[in-house]
Amino acid sequence: MYTLSSKLKLTAIIFMIVGAIGLIYGFIAAPSTLEEVEEMMAAEAHHGGGHGEEASHETTTHDIETTHNASEQTHNETATGDNHEADSHEVSHAEHVFHQLQNKPWAAVYVAAFFFFMIPLGVLAFYAIQFAAQAGWSPVLFRVMEGITAYLLPGSLIMFALLLLSGFHLNHLFVWMDPEVVAHDELIQGKTGFLNVPFFLIRAAIYIIGWNVFRNLLRKYSLKQDESDNNSYYKKSFRLAAGFLVFFIVTESMMSWDWIMSFDPHWFSTLFGWYVFASMFVSGITVIALVTIYLKSRGYLEYVNNSHIHDLAKFMFGISVFWTYLWFSQFMLIWYSNIPEEVTYFITRIDDYNLPFFGMLVLNFIFPILVLMNSDYKRVNWFVVMAGVAILVGHYIDIFNMVMPATVGGSWFIGVPEISAVLFFGGLFVLVVFTALTKVPLVPKRNPYLKESKHFHY
Repeated sequence: MYTLSSKLKLTAIIFMIVGAIGLIYGFIAAPSTLEEVEEMMAAEAHHGGGHGEEASHETTTHDIETTHNASEQTHNETATGDNHEADSHEVSHAEHVFHQLQNKPWAAVYVAAFFFFMIPLGVLAFYAIQFAAQAGWSPVLFRVMEGITAYLLPGSLIMFALLLLSGFHLNHLFVWMDPEVVAHDELIQGKTGFLNVPFFLIRAAIYIIGWNVFRNLLRKYSLKQDESDNNSYYKKSFRLAAGFLVFFIVTESMMSWDWIMSFDPHWFSTLFGWYVFASMFVSGITVIALVTIYLKSRGYLEYVNNSHIHDLAKFMFGISVFWTYLWFSQFMLIWYSNIPEEVTYFITRIDDYNLPFFGMLVLNFIFPILVLMNSDYKRVNWFVVMAGVAILVGHYIDIFNMVMPATVGGSWFIGVPEISAVLFFGGLFVLVVFTALTKVPLVPKRNPYLKESKHFHY
């Protein structure tokens, strides 16, 4: 039986407390009035930067136009008209920045919540694949997978709470939820049959209930199999896993449309569901490898050997290549077609998020390829850990790039809310997962492929 060390538990709790304090500060520090934003912009203009510089430039342009038209109209009339136009533009720009800065702590929470939620969901899909494929190498890792999927319930409930708060207009993350925006946007009006708050929340509830029911049943059958004198519960797990994978393929794609792609309601990609799947799949497998290596270093999982780590590293390598293929396919087709309403998605990210946009490619593709290309390195724990950390950081940035441009725009920066959100949800994830690992023995007793798994060598 695994025993949760007091040091790890205390560290997780400290992370949660520090993260919670930081998030509270982030929400308090966000501007509450338009006047605060106007003062910030004025201060930036005084120091010659940011939004204030932009506003100053626009005002200067209007003054030049006023002078140019003075021969045709009276100077006073033109100046008055231009000043009104400039003032109106500045107010509109200030309101835009105001909403972006108000969204910033909400978006930081959303990115971290979704990232840590997608890990157990990816692990659950991988776990189901092991049963459906009747894999013989992996049963000694089943308890690790079950422990990680324990976070699925709290993680999904947190996600649903965030979606519910958005539906009640406590934030402006989803622009299509704003009736005023919809009233003046024909494109969004055409999608209201799908993108409406009640149907949106009903779909979310179906996804969450379905995933958690499947997870709990697979866990239940796994424990029942330990006590059984036949393979009846394994057969039930096999059938359940096959059914779950069908349900998962459909709901995961729809979830990615709802929870991520709808941040940009004018944009769509038919590849997006697979793209998000690849991200959560490789992140889940990476966490399996990291938790396994940690437990092995603490003297647990005696039957896990270098061949098991090697196989996990192969999946990390292979799915990283698959993710890159999907990313490039999506990017290349949109770039090549050069349709304005499609390319704006990437132009925004390249212009305003240049470093995180291209940085994630290094972390998610180039680094894993270089580190895990060699077969021998896949058996070296610290190599796998190094690659795993890079992959997780890279895919967090990937989620950041999906969410932030549509919610925060050019007003983004890595500050207290972003760091605090990672600390809070990271601490909660560790606490839930490792507490779940203490509940049952780390090695299943009567899995029909257990003997093969114990003696697995590649």
